[in-house]
Amino acid sequence: MCPVYVAGLIGAGDRKSVQPMAARDGEVGYDQLHHFIASGVWDAAPLEKALLAEADRMVGGADAWLIVDDTALPKKGEHSVGVAPQYASSLGKTANCQSLVSLTLASREIPVMVGLRLFLPESWTDDPERMARARVPEDRRTALTKPEIAIEEIDRVIASGARFGCVLADSGYGSSGSFRQALSARGLKWAVGLSRRQNVYPADVALIFPVARAGRPRKYSIPDQPPVSAEALLSEEKWRRVNWRRGTKGRLTCLFAARRVRVADGHKHRMLDDRMQCMPGDEVWLVGERRSSGEQKYYVSNLPADTSLKTLAATIKARWVCEQAHQQLKEELGLDHFEGRSWIGLHRHALMTMIAYAFLQTRRLKAAGRKKKNRGTAATTEPAGHQTSHSRPLRTASTQTMPPL
Repeated sequence: MCPVYVAGLIGAGDRKSVQPMAARDGEVGYDQLHHFIASGVWDAAPLEKALLAEADRMVGGADAWLIVDDTALPKKGEHSVGVAPQYASSLGKTANCQSLVSLTLASREIPVMVGLRLFLPESWTDDPERMARARVPEDRRTALTKPEIAIEEIDRVIASGARFGCVLADSGYGSSGSFRQALSARGLKWAVGLSRRQNVYPADVALIFPVARAGRPRKYSIPDQPPVSAEALLSEEKWRRVNWRRGTKGRLTCLFAARRVRVADGHKHRMLDDRMQCMPGDEVWLVGERRSSGEQKYYVSNLPADTSLKTLAATIKARWVCEQAHQQLKEELGLDHFEGRSWIGLHRHALMTMIAYAFLQTRRLKAAGRKKKNRGTAATTEPAGHQTSHSRPLRTASTQTMPPL
């Protein structure tokens, strides 16, 4: 059934739900295909492990990114597992939808989706009967934030042996101090989005013991300067125009500024004026981006202190490839076409779409490799002084045009 289902996702037809796929196949009935995806007794773990192994073979390595994001599946009604009015980043608004935390392994601008895990809002985790009807497994009924789900998925990727050099995420994850600290605790490099309102300290902040005028001496040190917002700290920095890669319409450029800081995400301490203040954390990079539209974005990264601004910018902007993967999974492989209501059915359907996507990526890479090889052969057989399109210098793998899915 697995090859049949994957072939149905890849094949022709606008709708990739069970009924139309079974009708187009002609040899497998709807009941068979529905039973396989919604209630068949089989373990998804070996397939998930095989998917990670194939992704690592294609794009894994020290220069690969592991990109954390989420994607929304719009839904009507209230019975599909995890559906609720919630903010959908892909839609840019609050909508009735399911929200899945996604993990993408990518390098050379080639993404391979390796994880999709449903987030359950409080309206679900506070209702055991509702979760039971949707067949949510017992060990998945605990309320978890999206950053907590992401850490569990990252641990699964690490356990599989998949190789990557840096974790990327937007501010929905990066603004969580516990998420960043969990990444650091695992010895991972990361570059994540940050709220412009996040308080930070300059890197040279010092901890002092103020002298108390009366009473007992203070037990804890405090910063010798107050924190300021990320936006305020970078407002007076020198902003430089940086190009991080060549796109289809030329070089991609933007204004960037960076400064070493210590994020105010340490333990909370009561100050003399009775307010609570977070202490400085580890020293990291604070990076700002000013886009041509006037929009400003902020990021934080624990990349080494000698990292260049261009490398910081290229690392931050590498996250865009996961959006490409989300779009193709939905538009061409029917990620958002599943019509069942259960946890197991949704996650099996998502796994099948990821396997289909990985298969198509291998085909695209092979096609691109043949094209490159053929161009090189043609270039060596052309008469001297005669230049054709085949004898022009090839673009690098990071900018090479790939065939469409």
